[in-house]
Amino acid sequence: MSSEKYTSISPAEFFKRNPELAGFSNPARALYQTVRELVENALDATDVHGILPSIKVLIELSNPEKQVYKVNVEDNGIGIPPHIVPNAFGRVLYSSKYVLRQTRGMYGLGVKAAVLYSQMYQDKPVEVYTSPINSKRIYYFKLKIDVTKNEPVVIERYSVSNDKGWHGTSVTLYLVADWQRAKSRVYEYIKKTYVVAPYSEITFRDPDGNVVYYERITDKLPKPPEEVKPHPYGVDIELIKYLINQLKKPVPVREFLINEFQSIGDITADKILELANITKTKKVNNLTDEEISRLVEVMKKFEDFRPPSAEALSVIGEDIIELSLKKIFNPEFAAAITRKPKAYQGHPFIVEAGIAYGGAIPPSPEPVVLRYANKIPLVYDEKSDVIWKVVSEEIDWKRYGIEEDQPPLVIMVHLCSTKVPYKSAGKESIADVEEIEKEIKLAVMDVARELKIYISEKKKEEEAKKRLITYLKYIPEVSRSLAIFMVNNKEKLNEAQNSLREKLLELVLKRLEIEDKQLLEEIKNYKVEEV
Repeated sequence: MSSEKYTSISPAEFFKRNPELAGFSNPARALYQTVRELVENALDATDVHGILPSIKVLIELSNPEKQVYKVNVEDNGIGIPPHIVPNAFGRVLYSSKYVLRQTRGMYGLGVKAAVLYSQMYQDKPVEVYTSPINSKRIYYFKLKIDVTKNEPVVIERYSVSNDKGWHGTSVTLYLVADWQRAKSRVYEYIKKTYVVAPYSEITFRDPDGNVVYYERITDKLPKPPEEVKPHPYGVDIELIKYLINQLKKPVPVREFLINEFQSIGDITADKILELANITKTKKVNNLTDEEISRLVEVMKKFEDFRPPSAEALSVIGEDIIELSLKKIFNPEFAAAITRKPKAYQGHPFIVEAGIAYGGAIPPSPEPVVLRYANKIPLVYDEKSDVIWKVVSEEIDWKRYGIEEDQPPLVIMVHLCSTKVPYKSAGKESIADVEEIEKEIKLAVMDVARELKIYISEKKKEEEAKKRLITYLKYIPEVSRSLAIFMVNNKEKLNEAQNSLREKLLELVLKRLEIEDKQLLEEIKNYKVEEV
């Protein structure tokens, strides 16, 4: 009888063996994902902390023979304390983002997955320069990840004087990549990042020497998210046990509920404990597994909780979305909406939508869909995403005045939540959660109705202009005929004719309700003989 051999592996080893789970499935996708992870970190180190972002992205071919590319991203953010740097870049599932508030990253994986992929196919370590705000030193690290132990291996470290007062972080990674296949996705990602962060300035230089600069067009920053307590609807047995273990000293279960959860006050706590048949004075660390299970069941079914707090969320804002759409796509019409907070499974979320129509937007068979989650552009896996499903399959655009033949239309949707239901660790598509899908549809319909009003008014004005042209053809003849009946003196005929023409024209314009100021000016200045 043969015996099976059992062993365990570290989180780093797991993601090294399964890089596709984090979006590193091939050299092209790996390059895009690396840029994305570094830019996300740069934005989280700036706008969340009230700093207008200045971000520099550089990609260059380091080793043509092995197709090794150097990727560098520098920001002007808060910087990283030097004692944190090794774990921040060298320990998988170590993160500052394991709190209940909206962040671009979620898993404490991101940049570490890029480091793991980097060291799998070439030998250069990750390089980090960082200086926290007000620090008099700039700290440098060169490190790798010990995959077996899931620990950082610091190869080199030193610090230099920070004479110029620089603060922020600069990260350089080397990886085997495919620029030609990744090129369009990287450019798309940076452009779409700028759409939701027009308060940033972004400089990008690609391996071909091309430089793209996105200038800051507003100094207005979105309100940063705040850390909040968990909501009872999102509770589970393991969360209760985790919160109990974090207590500095044992407390009565009633006090535990009031202090550790939002939406639970004195009266609500008493009701919950009564329904769960738990004595309110019992120390929380003495709860049995059965009692914890009952407590969780009651909390999930309790109907009188207030909705989760939206303080943990940071929206882009209607004015910023509209400003971006106008600046980048130069449409003839743009509108945006930020919906009111909603919740799913105890997690608050807000949906925002923007629409741009006509103008310089190139025609396409379908609306162009810009998908965002917690301000992150979603570039891959479009047709498996609930946003694409709503925009392309559930909205009847004919109802809003959009015809099938190549509508020049851009639809932007942003979902922000303390827990975005991604379909995979690669964070490229949002799952079909009923509450979220409904809100996305309502948000898109809201901006579509504004577009419908605009298109309707535009059509009315175009029809009025057509009728005006017809009237203009007859006004000279009518005014001439009337003038003949009014005056016998030939010398006064032209004067009467012009006076009648102006009055007839005024009546026509008033009747047609034309508001095109430029057209009105042109019409008022025309001469009878020109018509």
